[in-house]
Amino acid sequence: MKIVNKFQIHDFSFFHDVNTRFSDVDAFNHINNAVFLSYFEDARKIFFERWSINLEERSLIVASIKIDYFDQLRHPSSLSVGQKIIRIGNKSFDILSVLFYNDHSVCAATTTVVCYDFVSQKTVLVFDEIKKDLNI
Repeated sequence: MKIVNKFQIHDFSFFHDVNTRFSDVDAFNHINNAVFLSYFEDARKIFFERWSINLEERSLIVASIKIDYFDQLRHPSSLSVGQKIIRIGNKSFDILSVLFYNDHSVCAATTTVVCYDFVSQKTVLVFDEIKKDLNI
């Protein structure tokens, strides 16, 4: 089954640039698929900083990640990760992350993030900082 690659770089307003590392190369001489997750994680950390959430009391916890791979990637490569929120629920939201190489999408992930309060040790409603950023 071929996965339809429908992502365009102009569909995103947030980007984080990353460069492949020699240590990312696998035995087949291309970037190991597992490494793509670390590229998304680096971008997600920067994406979250815009909300200035006090992480000692409250947190954003990754509950699920689904990744689709479209193409191989070789080292060295300069990449951009585009990210945007595609769903917002009561206590969680989904982020679409797409890895671009020369404006061509190589891989996409959907990450479900849950809002969590460490003081009460439970999930909570999506933080106001996030809702305000999204004009909700």
